[in-house]
Amino acid sequence: MADSVEPGSEAYETYQEAGDILRTVMDEAADMVEPGVTQLEVAEWAEAEIRDLGAKPAFPVNISVDEEASHASPGADDDTEFGEEMVCLDIGVHVDGHVADAATTVDLTGHDELVEAAEESLDAALDVIQAGVHTGQVGAAIEDVIRGYGFNPIVNLTGHGLDVYDAHTPPNIPNRGTDTGKTLEAGDVVAIEPFATTGSGKVTEGSKTEIYEVVDEKSVRNRAARQVLDATEDFDGLPFAARWLDVQRAEMGLRRLEMNDVVRSYPVLKEAGGELVSQAEHTLIVTEDGCDITTA
Repeated sequence: MADSVEPGSEAYETYQEAGDILRTVMDEAADMVEPGVTQLEVAEWAEAEIRDLGAKPAFPVNISVDEEASHASPGADDDTEFGEEMVCLDIGVHVDGHVADAATTVDLTGHDELVEAAEESLDAALDVIQAGVHTGQVGAAIEDVIRGYGFNPIVNLTGHGLDVYDAHTPPNIPNRGTDTGKTLEAGDVVAIEPFATTGSGKVTEGSKTEIYEVVDEKSVRNRAARQVLDATEDFDGLPFAARWLDVQRAEMGLRRLEMNDVVRSYPVLKEAGGELVSQAEHTLIVTEDGCDITTA
């Protein structure tokens, strides 16, 4: 679990700064999502804007469409345009390693209630969070709202903790009620992210992969792999997009690194039945009597 963060501390203020930048970028990026605009335009604009505002991306901008739930990000030559789709934007920002993570759904399909289910379940979770609350109770609040709309929560995706230069740490925050988990403490930094679906409530891995993360710094002999590994030093150990690599034969180098367990790939996660998915997410710092939302 991440070190606790006290209100008024330097870490607390830095988390808030990251959240403020994310909120600014998210609002503008969401406004860009409309038919005829490409996914790559939105992703590259958001990532550049994060840097222009004095921060860095904590992970590649995720743009998940319809049945996609997570880990979808456009490739370097992707010319896919938005159509009549449900579009989930998941953006991460870090300031000196202090991460803010948030998501919103832009609905171009007319399924307003699916979007509302995710958003209201997030609000319900935020209402119950405070020091001493069990993560399963947070999951129950999420589940009750989503099922009340007639949809299902995605049960094999969860919220999570955040630490310095680590965008995904314990504890997991489930999207359903459960007896397992942990009790939240004041100073915990966590991301709550409900997913609502018209499907059965589970995701599986797809075939497309654009996001990677270095998990082992061991040396490699292959030249292309070494060049890719050297290029990842700018990413602070956080997840990166293949399109960020300005090296020759990057695809070959990534394959070799993955074969040698130096990098981990993050395939796109899709709703198992091909059904629609909506998402909402905020980062927050747990307090004795509630929480301080960094990304609101």
